[in-house]
Amino acid sequence: MDRSAPKKAYKEYKRTMGVFRITNTKSNKVYIGFGTDLPAILNRHKAELKFGTHRNREMQTAWKSLGESAFVTEVLGCLEQNEEQQTQPAEELFVLLEMWVAKLKNEHYSVATL
Repeated sequence: MDRSAPKKAYKEYKRTMGVFRITNTKSNKVYIGFGTDLPAILNRHKAELKFGTHRNREMQTAWKSLGESAFVTEVLGCLEQNEEQQTQPAEELFVLLEMWVAKLKNEHYSVATL
């Protein structure tokens, strides 16, 4: 059995990087953030909300009073991983985040960044 195969597969795995939002469907407040591993960060936010430990107190309070069904999570945009990339992914993600914040504010959403 080749033990190095799982390690190699993990290193070659391309993580989904991008910007996401969590929308409170009752108040239309939007919480927006970014990550270099979207499934992991979205899972972390959901777990923190379920356990009552989320860093955004306003969202935590709303989650507790309205319940999980009042929130919708979605990916707004993704970045392609590129080996020859000159900039750090975080820099590009921050630019993408700023673009989405501006767009959502123009659409009259109440936006808070995570």
